[in-house]
Amino acid sequence: MKTRLLTTILACFLVTSAFSQAELNNYKYIIVSKKFDFLKEANQYQLNDLSKFLFNKYGFEAFVEGETYPEDLMRNRCLALDADVKKDPGMFKTKLTVELSDCNDHVVYTSGIGESREKEYKTAYTEAVRGAFESLESLDYKYTPKAGNSEVSAPVAAVTPTSSKEIEKLKEEIEALKKEKEAVVVKEIPAPVETIVEVKEEVTMTATDAATASGVLYAQAIKNGFQLVDSTPKVLYKMHNTGLEGVFLVENQSAIIFKKGDSWFLEQHANGTMKLSALNIKF
Repeated sequence: MKTRLLTTILACFLVTSAFSQAELNNYKYIIVSKKFDFLKEANQYQLNDLSKFLFNKYGFEAFVEGETYPEDLMRNRCLALDADVKKDPGMFKTKLTVELSDCNDHVVYTSGIGESREKEYKTAYTEAVRGAFESLESLDYKYTPKAGNSEVSAPVAAVTPTSSKEIEKLKEEIEALKKEKEAVVVKEIPAPVETIVEVKEEVTMTATDAATASGVLYAQAIKNGFQLVDSTPKVLYKMHNTGLEGVFLVENQSAIIFKKGDSWFLEQHANGTMKLSALNIKF
């Protein structure tokens, strides 16, 4: 009876390990948190740098949060797993585990527990982190793109009565915008350069808008939509799906982002006025 129980437990462990390895192989990058929750400062005791080093040592391509990311990662945030180190309770031991989560905050992998009996914090944490990473060493990670990984499929929001009203309102605004743009005609008459500039400046743009229009914004998948980041990368807008194709609601703003032809536009409403800005978005 005991032998059968041990065999069953071992089989379950081997199946779970194989599944974890196969799932991890589908992710190309690791992004290490710049500050672990159980520490007071970013990269305290150099644990974040150590974690990045150990990931790279065991075959992963790792970055610390905030570093410059590769272009494909900037376009598709779901190519990476977020890495965090968690501290388990223990009175006489320091116990740490490594946790990997996908772009939807789903935990994909949790390492074994790394332990240390050292009393000095830096020594204890360093020893425990190295112990936790021994689990990843045995996985023999090798990146294997899964089918359709380059295409980001965002979940579609459920349409409620309230959102239906908002969608109808958006339809009306877009139709009104189309009619307004069609009504603007630039007359072909001899005129100074200044006059032509004044006619074309139907939509005023601030310095920030101009910089956004000329610079490339990268769309990264988030829950129920995308976030737009610049090359820093800094998140400038979070836009959420609607029931309309190519139309998104902008989070925390009275604004929408929509596609017209091959171009993207940001329409903002404030103090009874509407401002339209062109966006250069890459998905």
